Amino acid sequence: MKVILVADVKSLGKKGDLVQVADGYARNYLLPRGLATEATEGKVKQLAQQQASAAKKKMKEEEKSKELAARLDGLTVRVCGKAGEGGRLFGSVNNKDIAEALEKEHGIEIDKRKILLTEPIKKLGTYPVEVKLHPQAQARLVVHVLAE
Repeated sequence: MKVILVADVKSLGKKGDLVQVADGYARNYLLPRGLATEATEGKVKQLAQQQASAAKKKMKEEEKSKELAARLDGLTVRVCGKAGEGGRLFGSVNNKDIAEALEKEHGIEIDKRKILLTEPIKKLGTYPVEVKLHPQAQARLVVHVLAE
């Protein structure tokens, strides 16, 4: 019997997969527990449409991310902070500060979690910062940390 999985089933498949299983397994285990539905012609077509629309949406999202990465690549952002002797900052510059400065200076809004810093910036200077917008779309910003 062919069934469409409604939820992930260990050792059988993931949600949305069309699988062939024994009739008894489907009737006695999968269908009563709501883990699968019987694969009728209409449901198979509906599943194909859903998968096509999901793939289209994913492609649009990837394209959008690549365009934004192209705009961000090589961009310079200035962040100001109070500094003491030797160019050491009171506090630090983190990814939230960089996201706010990017929005203020260039009008580009990015989630702070997409800005990758290995550790907060604690000195004045110029630092390259990686921005990961999508698994296939990354950009590199230049952050200038200046004294107020």
